Amino acid sequence: MKALVFEKSGIDNLKLTEYKTPEINSHDVLIKVKMIGVNPVDYITVNSLSVSPIPHIPGVEFAGIVEKVGEHVNSVSPGDRVTIYGRLFDGNCDMCMIGYETLCRNGGRIGVNTNGGMAEYISVEEKYVFKLPEDYSWELGSSMTVAGLTAYHALKEANLRPGETLVVFGASGNTGQFAVQLGKKFGAKVIAISRKSWLKDFGADLIVNYEEAEEKIRDFTKGKMADVVIDSLGEQFWEKGLSILGVKGRIITFGTLTGSEVKINLSKLYNMHQTILGTNRGNRKDFVELLDLCKDCKLKVWRTFSLEEGKEALNSLQDKNRDGRIMIKIY
Repeated sequence: MKALVFEKSGIDNLKLTEYKTPEINSHDVLIKVKMIGVNPVDYITVNSLSVSPIPHIPGVEFAGIVEKVGEHVNSVSPGDRVTIYGRLFDGNCDMCMIGYETLCRNGGRIGVNTNGGMAEYISVEEKYVFKLPEDYSWELGSSMTVAGLTAYHALKEANLRPGETLVVFGASGNTGQFAVQLGKKFGAKVIAISRKSWLKDFGADLIVNYEEAEEKIRDFTKGKMADVVIDSLGEQFWEKGLSILGVKGRIITFGTLTGSEVKINLSKLYNMHQTILGTNRGNRKDFVELLDLCKDCKLKVWRTFSLEEGKEALNSLQDKNRDGRIMIKIY
């Protein structure tokens, strides 16, 4: 099969090559990959050697068709359209036992701690494979593993309630566009920090740019400010996120694209009874709920590449003109 492979860290070392088609064991599923959602995790992975195995195939988000199943597999069959839950878990640790597979003590990530989906085929253990509902496009199906699940889990952990005001930084990004849509499904009023007018079609009640955010949000909420702020970008937008957070507000963070070192005004934090919460992806229960909830979700795709253009696809993550998701389609 053809696969994008690297043996040494660095984008320039990512090569399209012939790679042995994976074999399956009795509990495995062989998936013919159709679509790959290019994720910042992939860029970090290719620029790191903290991966396994080496040589390594990246790709944390993908969807495809079941080609073959092991003799003990009964949840999917050849021909089924599927996506994957991408967090590796052992099922035995204390976190797994309370349904928190995303925090498994012995866990990892498909595409980082195993070979990923930037290949024509991948073998995945059955417990990570889920059927796609009929309404799902390949693009949407290959955006659930990280982009959709991270947003959904964050909103659940924040206990977002109907009528509350949710503010989403990075609203046009991979997770942001799902946070906007899911926030509306939770019954919240959603404010997108962005310059992208298309977010109105995704359910944003108000779109404001970074510079005018505080004033516009104060007007919109009649001084209450935000109940929940999602900041997937990190250091550069941290102080602004805290400045628009209201009494008993919750700020949720799961990304450090602009840096990870931040300052906190502790007196404001405790005087206003605010909460800072970190989250990461989500649990299998979340994933099942999300697949049902997001049947009518929209997806803004900026560019679609072929597998042969994998290096260009990853580099496009850094493009300042990027407007939506980057996909790799396997024809």
